[in-house]
This record gives sequence, C-alpha cells and structure tokens, in this order.
Amino acid sequence: MNRPPPPLNFIRSFECAARHLSFTRAAQELGYTQAAISSHVRALEKYVGRDLFVRNARSLQLTEMGAAFLPTLRQGLTQIDNATDAVMTGGRDRSVIIACPFSLAENWLPGCLAAFHEMRPDIELTIHGTVWEEADDRIADLVISVSRDDEVSPGAQPLWRETLSLVCAPDVAAGLGDPADLRGLGKVIIAGRQEYWAIMAEALAIPEIARFEPVPVAHFKTNASNVALELAAEGQGVTIALTSLAQVYLQRGLLVEPFALRPVSPWTYYILNRGVSRGVAVERVFQHILATGAALNA
Repeated sequence: MNRPPPPLNFIRSFECAARHLSFTRAAQELGYTQAAISSHVRALEKYVGRDLFVRNARSLQLTEMGAAFLPTLRQGLTQIDNATDAVMTGGRDRSVIIACPFSLAENWLPGCLAAFHEMRPDIELTIHGTVWEEADDRIADLVISVSRDDEVSPGAQPLWRETLSLVCAPDVAAGLGDPADLRGLGKVIIAGRQEYWAIMAEALAIPEIARFEPVPVAHFKTNASNVALELAAEGQGVTIALTSLAQVYLQRGLLVEPFALRPVSPWTYYILNRGVSRGVAVERVFQHILATGAALNA
C-alpha cells in the first residue's frame, strides 16, 4: 500500500461517533463541530471505500464493515494513547516547575530546594520568578504566592506562621534608643504593604509612624520587598518586611531589629499544588517545601 494512512483525527472521529452512535456527542467530546465529525467520517469512508455507518433520520448504526473495523482501530488508538502517556509521564515525573514571587525566590527558596536537590539530584527543578501574584500560572506545577489570610486561593496551604519585622542597618539602630525616635527617621515603604506600618505603629503605640508625609523626612518607596531590605541595609532608613524575608539579612548582620517586637502578619506565603502532573516528583517537592517551612515554626 503506497498511499499514506488516513489522518488520525478521521479515525478518532469515527471511533468516538461509533462509541456514542452520535456525531453530535462525538463533536462535544472531541471539541469539533458536528459538521466536522461528519466530514471526517465521510473522508474515512471514502478512504476505505465502504460505508461505516447507516445514517437514519435521527440515529446512527454501524454497518457490518464499521463494526468489523472498529475493534482494530480502537486497539490502535489505545496503544497510541498509552505510549504518549508513558512518554509524557516519564519526562514530567523528573521535572517540577515552581512559580514563586521574586522576593522568596531570591531569598528562602534556594536554600530549601538545594537541600531537596542533594536528596534527589535526578529531579529537575525549574523556578519561575513572579512579580506580585500569578497564581493562575498555567505552566507551573506548584504555585507559591503571598496573600492576606482572608484572600487565600482554595486548596493553598501556608508555609509558616508569618510575622512582621521592623529592621534597619546597625549604624541606624545605634541612634534609636526608644521607639519614639522613629518619628524623625526616613522609611522605606513597600507599595501595597502600607498596612505593615499601621500594624507596627499599633504594636509600638506610636501612631505617627503610620503616616507617610514626606516632610520633614523623605521616604523611599518600592514595589519589591527585597529592594526595601537592600535600601535599609544601605542605611536609607527603616523598613518593615515579612520576617521570613528579613531573616537572611538578620543572620548576615546586614540588618538588625532595634526593638524586640514581631507582630503577627495578615500576609503569609502560601503554596498550591495545581495537580497538573500525575507523577510523584511534584508531590515530593511539595511535601519537602511544606516540611521545610513548617520547621521555621518549630
């Protein structure tokens, strides 16, 4: 036989129509129009030179040829689907894609994943840094986002219990003998997180620090927590950030907390397993990240 085989979509359309005995239902399952299904089947019938269906006014019936043809085609389609699934599952079970805000992807996450990589070097980890929240990232298996506790995506789990830290460079902290001294100090403000200052102002009983008038002291503003922490480390004032992000700077001595106070944050990092992959690698990475985060609360 020198002519090429019929297109696979012709065969799938025939198999689906034969299973439902309906072009309409086959169209719904395969995402085609009813006319397209009918056209596919007609083309297949022309290819084999025989009618495969008896077309009644309101129903379909398989012809003797169609009924004999169907089992072999169905077996072939099953083998194709199984082979495709095996290739996709095998490849995806060695690869995990994680979407994570840059703030955490440049801070805590690398150390967490480095520990996992030591245990499972065979699993490829891809990190997509995101700005703000992109929880609908379609290509990610695991999505980490920072959300208010009243705006959490369904199914997302917290990485830890989050608190807020007021931090500044050691030289700046040396001039802060009392929380009242914050009144005349410049601030590094994170856009969209002004609420941090209101919470800290209440905890310190200094309501004035929740106001951001540029007089008499100018302030920095940024949309990134890590930029705010870097500016504070350069001595450009005080900032308030999630303790989980400030921790690295505190451990390195780049920043200090002039006052021993960490109020509870309404914003927390959450992780969501989107269930895209059926393999076990995603679940292993997911559980590792959860366990590492939970250890911070121990």
